[in-house]
Parts: sequence; structure tokens; C-alpha cells
Amino acid sequence: MSSSLSRGSRSAIASAVVGLALAMCGGAAAAHERSIVERPINSELDAPLLYQLLIGELELRNGETGTAYQVLLDAARRTGDEGLYKRVVQIAVQARAGDQALSALRAWTTAHPDSSDAWQSTVQLLAVLNRPAEAVEPMRNLLSVGTSAERLAALAMLPQWFQRSPEPQRVAAAMAPVLQAQQGELKAAALVTEARLSLSAGLFERAEAIARQLAELYPEADDAMILALDLLPHAPGAEALITQRLAAQPGRNALRQAYARALVRMQRAADAAREFRELTQRDPDEPAHWLALGALDTELRHVVEAEAALREVLKRLDTPPKDEAKPEAAEEAKRSRSELRRQALLLLSQLAEQRDDLKGAERWLSQVEGAQIDVRYRRASLLARQHKLAEARALLQAPVSASDDEARTHLLAEAQLLREQRDWRGALGVLKQIDARIPDDPDILYEQAMLEERLGEFDQMEERLRRVIAVKADHHHAYNALGYSLAERNLRLPEAKALIEQALKLSPGEPFIVDSLGWVEYRLGNLAEATRLLTQAHAARPDAEIAAHLGEVLWVSGKQDDARRVWREALGRDARNEALRETLDRLKVGL
Repeated sequence: MSSSLSRGSRSAIASAVVGLALAMCGGAAAAHERSIVERPINSELDAPLLYQLLIGELELRNGETGTAYQVLLDAARRTGDEGLYKRVVQIAVQARAGDQALSALRAWTTAHPDSSDAWQSTVQLLAVLNRPAEAVEPMRNLLSVGTSAERLAALAMLPQWFQRSPEPQRVAAAMAPVLQAQQGELKAAALVTEARLSLSAGLFERAEAIARQLAELYPEADDAMILALDLLPHAPGAEALITQRLAAQPGRNALRQAYARALVRMQRAADAAREFRELTQRDPDEPAHWLALGALDTELRHVVEAEAALREVLKRLDTPPKDEAKPEAAEEAKRSRSELRRQALLLLSQLAEQRDDLKGAERWLSQVEGAQIDVRYRRASLLARQHKLAEARALLQAPVSASDDEARTHLLAEAQLLREQRDWRGALGVLKQIDARIPDDPDILYEQAMLEERLGEFDQMEERLRRVIAVKADHHHAYNALGYSLAERNLRLPEAKALIEQALKLSPGEPFIVDSLGWVEYRLGNLAEATRLLTQAHAARPDAEIAAHLGEVLWVSGKQDDARRVWREALGRDARNEALRETLDRLKVGL
């Protein structure tokens, strides 16, 4: 129950060990010493204290929390036992009595001002109560007691303690003076913590400034780069920190890989492909780098480059791996290589299908083991291309015993198949089956809205997109789709711009949203701003639809040669793109 009991137990064990050693030595002196060492040590748990503890616990069990709290707090004050103080705090916290818990913590820290456990518990409770100003002094005390490891751990945990605060800016402002005062071995960790709090508070300029400071003070450490990666969508200058480090230390493959993955998350496929291409040159034996490059080039419709990269995956996988020291590591490596092969074969099949080489697509697909939904989808797509749509749909049917999640996956695949066949009404019907089974799924509602737009049912589309936003307020695709649809139809342009700007706040830098913003600026007549935004979007993701928009703005701005160049390059990547073809036909441009 208390730490004094555990100390008494340890003393008894130690006495027995020493006594045994002395007995082995023999002699009167040894016997005399043994009699001293083996003398019983009285426990601090006397009868009145035992009675008090029993009463406290019985009152707690009987639901008399307040009485139990008072009884045990009195016992803690009498004995100074930290275990008892902790127990009292737990009782108050479980009873949701924040002020009583703080009172117990004040008694604890008064009795044990050097207890890192007590100060940490105080900061954590004040974080839960969202009282950052009151946590300043306890945090300062926590960083002045305990071991170096405990102080560093406290700095690392501080952002997590306050992560649910509804006022993160208050947290950042309150803790900044404490963190900025740290020097020596705590300085770097304190800077990282301040940057994390600033990032959570949306103070991106401050977080970026700290990242730069860390990069200058600790050029060999990874802290600045980790912060810069997290800041990428929010602070334009953060990317320069990463590229400068990679330019100075081009062999930092782990950093380059993390940077490339961050670019993928931001949907900057072209930039991500550039970094993975560099990785394949610096670490050519790693098949995962080749697969990532092949997937990105497939997405960018760089068919020749994609196929070459994917063949490199298979070439590397055909080389036997080095023996692993542990059997479990070897088994994990085997599973990983099997999945890499499966993904490469699926992508090669997809590329062959894009070239209308259906036999080649089937040949690649026949090498894929298993019958997962992605494999079945590729087979269904090939059947549909051969006018066997009923057979293709049957291949994607979920088993009768399927769970809701399994049924959702199969129905989404079937809807995508029908969408590729331009059967908008049929795809919408399939999605409504999911809606009936899993109502108010925001992603399903969104997909239905996109099909309603295809069908010209704009009122239903808008109603459904607003439903998505009501269900999931941070669904940036819904804001963007609604704003873009209004801009495309030249309706309510100020509202369209506000919706798109909200989408961009939720997903900073995403090329398709930047494209939407550029398009609404074009509709508003702001040609210079439209050109800037669309150029930015196209550079990050040279998609055919973005190219159609950029080309049109360039064309209207009198830059016909630049427009033709953009359109010609897009046609080379995606000659069937509807938006691109419609733009060229409407503007009566021949290439």
C-alpha cells in the first residue's frame, strides 16, 4: 500500500543475505555482528496508520469518495509517503474532482519538492484541466529536478499532455518562456518542444524559425529535418531547409525517402518521382524505391519510364536476399518481397491495359498470386474491356457472409468499374447500396455527389456535398468539389472561392485544390493570379485537367505558344482526357 512497506521488505531480505554470509565466516565476532544485523527493523506501518488506511479504503469501496480522500490525504501528510499521495490524487481524478486533485498535488510537492513524479503529475493534471498558465511554474520545477533522462522525457511529452487543449495558442504562449530559458543539454529538446507547440497552435512562422535555428545549431542532428517535414504543407520555407540539407549531404537516403513520402502525401507526384528517381541511383539494389518510382510514373502516365522502373523491381527481387540473422526477420523479409512483387505485377498489368495491350495485361496478371480485391478488380477491368461487363461485375461481388467493411470494399470496386465504363447511373446505384448499409459514410456520400455532377443533377450534388461537410467538417475534397463546381458553372463565385480557400486550409498545397483556386480566379477575371496558381499546380502535378485549365488561361492572356506547349505535353501523357479534349474543341485549337 505504501512505499514504507516495500522499503521494509527490501531491508528484511538484505538482512537475511548478510546474515547468511556472516554465518559462513564463523567466529564470535561474526556471530555478534550477525545478532546486530538480524535485529528486526520496525515498519513505519503502525497500528493507528494501518487502521486509518483500512478506513480510507473501506470508505472508498462504499462510495464515500470525499471521506476516503480526506482520510488518506491525512495519512499521506502524516507519513510523507509518495505512494499515498499518488493514491489520493488518483481518487480525486477518478471522481472528476480537479480542485481536490490539485490540492493533493500541492501537498505532495510541498512535502517532496524534489519529486519529478509529483511535478509531472501536476503538469499533466493542469493540461487535462486546460489551465496552461498555472502549469508554467510546475513545468519549470519539473525541468529543475530529476535526472537528465527524466527532464528530456518531460520535454518530449509536453506537447502530448496538451494535445487535446482547445486553446493551443494559449499553451504555446504560456510555455514559451520556460522552454526558451533552457540551456545546455536541454536546449535542443526545448526548442523542438516549442516548435511542436507552435505547430499545433498554427504558428507556422515561429515553428519554421525554430527549425532554422536547430539546423544552424545542430547541423548533424535530425530534429530540424523532422520538423521541416511536418511543416512542409504549412510553411514554404521549410522545404528549403530539406533541399539544402540534401544538397550538402546527398547521401542522406533516409531523409530523402521521408521527403519523397511527404511529397506523395501532398499529391506532388512529379516532385516525389524526382526524389525516388534519385534514390534509385543512390541505392539501386532497393526494390521498394523502384516500385515507388514505377507507381508514381504510372500515375503521371509516363508509361515507358514506369515500365522500366517496374521491371527493375522484378530484376532486384529475382536476386536472392542476404541471409537474415533471425528466422522471424527472414520471414518478414520474405513477406515484404512477395508484396513488392505482387504490386509490381499489378502495375505492369495496368500499364499494358492503358496501351490497349489486353493480352499483355493478362499475361502480367496471371503471375500474381492470390485473389485479393485489387487482383480481382484488374481481372474485372480486362473483362469489361472485352465487353463482358456482367462477368466482370460478378467477379467483384462480395460473399453473402461479408462484413459491412468487406461489402463496402467490393461495392466501391464495382462502382469504380462502372465509372470507368461511363455508366454513371449504374455506379450511383451501387453506391446507394453502401449508403443503405452504412449510412452517412462521408466518402460514399462524396462519391455519390461526384456521380450526380456527371449526371447534371447539380442540386442533389450540392445537397449531398453539404451533407458530407456536416458529417465530416474537415473533408477538404467536399469543400473543393463544391467550390469548383460553382466556379465551373460560373455561379456564386465569391462563395466558390471561400469554399476552395477553406479546402486549401485543410489540405495546404494540394495541387488539385490550387488548380480549383486558380480556376475561380480566372472566372473572376484575375488572369495574373490565375496564371500563377495554375502554373504552381501544374508544376507539382502535371495532370491533363490542370494542363487544360493552365492552357486556357495562357491562351486568353495572349500567350498562345505557351498554351499550345502545355496542351501538347498533356496530350502526350493522356490523349483521352475529357477536360483537355473539351477545352481544345471549345477554343477551336488544333495541335
